[in-house]
Amino acid sequence: MKLKPYKEILKMAKEAVDECLAPVRAMRAKKQAELEVAKMDEKIATHEAKIQEICTEKDINFDKLISAQDELALMERRKKQFAKIIEELFPED
Repeated sequence: MKLKPYKEILKMAKEAVDECLAPVRAMRAKKQAELEVAKMDEKIATHEAKIQEICTEKDINFDKLISAQDELALMERRKKQFAKIIEELFPED
C-alpha cells in the first residue's frame, strides 16, 4: 500500500475519507453480526441441554418444561430473524 502525501489527505473531505473506510466498516459490522449469531447458537445449545435435564428429572415439572420450550422457540426465532437481517444488510456480491 502506498501512502498518500499528507497534504492530499488534509485536502480530502470527510466524506471521501468515510467512503474509503466504508468497506472496512461494513466488513467489521458483518463479522460482529456473525459473532452474535455464534453467541445465539451457544445459548440455544445450552438451553436444549437444560430442556433435556428437565425431562430426566424424577418428577417432571411440565410448566417448567413448557416455559423452557417457549424460551427455546423464541431464541430460535430471534436467530432466524438475525440471519435474515444479516442477509439483507450484507448481500453476497
